[in-house]
Amino acid sequence: MELSLVLLGMAIIFVMIFFYYVPFLLWISAKASGVSISLIQLFLMRIRKVPPSVIVSAMVEAHKAGLRQLTRDELEAHYLAGGHVERVVHALVSSSKANIELSFQMATAIDLAGRDVFEAVQMSVNPKVIDTPLVAAVAKNGIQLLVKARITVRANIQRLVGGAGEETVIARVGEGIIASIGASETHKDVLENPDAISKVVLKKGLDAGTAFEILSIDIADIDIGKNIGAELQMDQAQADKNIAQARAEERRAMAVALEQEMKAKAQEARAKVIEAEAQVPQAMADAFRSGNLGVMDYLKVKNIEADTSMRDAIAKPSKGQQDTGKVTKE
Repeated sequence: MELSLVLLGMAIIFVMIFFYYVPFLLWISAKASGVSISLIQLFLMRIRKVPPSVIVSAMVEAHKAGLRQLTRDELEAHYLAGGHVERVVHALVSSSKANIELSFQMATAIDLAGRDVFEAVQMSVNPKVIDTPLVAAVAKNGIQLLVKARITVRANIQRLVGGAGEETVIARVGEGIIASIGASETHKDVLENPDAISKVVLKKGLDAGTAFEILSIDIADIDIGKNIGAELQMDQAQADKNIAQARAEERRAMAVALEQEMKAKAQEARAKVIEAEAQVPQAMADAFRSGNLGVMDYLKVKNIEADTSMRDAIAKPSKGQQDTGKVTKE
């Protein structure tokens, strides 16, 4: 009894292993769908670690959609290369129904490049709308405008490999909006004709080198921002004021330095005069000793000094006369 149970268990395990490596039901499903594939090929897929269900499902879908050019080897090779077989087959079927030219080699290249080829085909049929962030631009009169735009793009299948993405398109459109507004004389011109921005930007061919084709650029919203021109003039005036103050301070410092220098020179001159006056008595003494100066000459000098002092005293009013003059004026 126990031996029979063991044999039954071993038989069940053997059957499970057999049907895992030889998916008989999957082979019947493929045959019923008209896909030509052998059990040996399904067994070899298991050995190569390729899920037979993925390959068979893709082949059935392609066969039902009329894509006769797909082969099992191509699908296996793409799976082993790290691609998404289901996504590629979905994209080929969709492109075939939408009359979009897309070969298996191009689809696998797009898929291996990291892009969603099925989404790209859908975007070719149904264009995508991209909202740009707020773009700030300044017209020639100095008024800032805040612009939001909507870009309608369609995927370019031929440029999906190596083409730039949405970020590049948004950046180029923003650059075109800034250039268009910057060329306007006043902000009123832009507010009156916002479609002029779209026309100017579309003429620049901003979709060159990208994976998209720009169909239209629509201005969704325009707001008036700051008066950049006035702010710049105020900043320039403040800067000029600071420069003028700095130059005035420099001139004042130079004048103070010059005044200090003149005072120093005056003090030096007074010191020399005092020094010279201090040498007069010594010179007169030397003249007395040498006989070059007599007593009469000395007295004449003293008389002259006394006369000079008297004249200075007469010329200067006394304190009482100054007070009398002040009272008279009052």
